[in-house]
Amino acid sequence: MLKELNLFGVYLSPLALHLAIAAIAWLILRWMLQKTGAYRHVWHAPLFNTALYVILLAATFHHLH
Repeated sequence: MLKELNLFGVYLSPLALHLAIAAIAWLILRWMLQKTGAYRHVWHAPLFNTALYVILLAATFHHLH
């Protein structure tokens, strides 16, 4: 089980690490999707981006635990 993260004296929830990893992966994947033109096939881009982030966040929990 992960404990709190000590960042220069500020204690953060272990969730913060998962959120940061998922956000970085999401930004990279979103950039790649934009460059390849994949968003032309997406009906609702904000909904797709939200779902993509949630999937990546769940993947970090599965991978790190």
